Amino acid sequence: MSTAGISLLLIMAPHKFKGLDIIGLVVFLLALFLFMTISIVLLCRFVYYKGTFTRAATHPREALFVSTFFLSISALLAAMSAYGSHFLANHPGSLHGLQRFLSVVFWIYLSVTFLYGILQYHTLFSIESRHAILRVDAMTPAWILPVFPVMMSGTLASAFVPTTADPTAAAGMALAGLASQGLGMLISIFMFSTYLSRLMAYGLPHARPAMFIAVGPPSFTVSAILGLAKDSEHILQSLLETVPKHDDIDLATLSQALRILALMSSVFLWGLSFWFLSMALAGCACGMPDRKFHLSWWSLVFPNVGFVVSCIRMAEAVDSSGLSWFATVAMVILVAAWLSIATMCAWAVYSRQIVWPGHDEDAD
Repeated sequence: MSTAGISLLLIMAPHKFKGLDIIGLVVFLLALFLFMTISIVLLCRFVYYKGTFTRAATHPREALFVSTFFLSISALLAAMSAYGSHFLANHPGSLHGLQRFLSVVFWIYLSVTFLYGILQYHTLFSIESRHAILRVDAMTPAWILPVFPVMMSGTLASAFVPTTADPTAAAGMALAGLASQGLGMLISIFMFSTYLSRLMAYGLPHARPAMFIAVGPPSFTVSAILGLAKDSEHILQSLLETVPKHDDIDLATLSQALRILALMSSVFLWGLSFWFLSMALAGCACGMPDRKFHLSWWSLVFPNVGFVVSCIRMAEAVDSSGLSWFATVAMVILVAAWLSIATMCAWAVYSRQIVWPGHDEDAD
């Protein structure tokens, strides 16, 4: 998930050096390899050890992270769209085939993740022992993870719509993506109220890196809104046909107004994401009670990918050189964090500190 996010940042980098796109492609292929390998290993585990899938999907804490499977798919699809558009630009036949594939996959992804969000929260609401683990005094932003995948449909729509030739199909994808983004963002806001109450009443959480998860929803929402507004003429062309006397409406003017509205809304939400990022940094900087490596440390990467992407989108929207360089510096820091955490994660697995019997959720 984080590796695919890094590959997306490399292809979107506002300031590039020669060969960066190739490096990004290698990172994307690495992410694809990791996803396939880990998925196969997990499948083998579920097949050979009966009941482990059910226990994982119903464990109050571990169940929250089942959604990372779908988040990995969304990150891979977004990167696939970006690299496909870049490297297949001179091969229109192959590019058109990729675009049609992504359009179909978008609706499948949206449907599956919407149903998953309902089922997963229903399961968590129904677990009799949930109060033993998912207490308000131990609440973290990880509680929003089950709705995170469907929210990413908006981000995917902003990536797929510009390359969709059919205006009607693009409009449908944009509206569905916007609805999904709004769903995820609003549920996240509801959860954030509990999260902030928990911080006020009980102090900082034990697992500090998980605080970065809160950066994701507003950041990816900014990215989705600006991405869809950037190609608003393509979308409005189909929507206006449903409006009576639409011939009197100037498409260019309406599109420009929509971009301004999207920019103002994005600035509004970007401030929230930056605040959550600052709070998470302050929480980690003031001390981490548990310095042992956990998989939650990857929260330092993927949510912040959304923040950097939102900075890049905003820099493009307002043509700001300063914000563009801010995004570049943040990207470099994030790549360094990704390399460090990947190294620590590999060592933790090798030394049997994580994902081994008796560790992680097995220790509860």
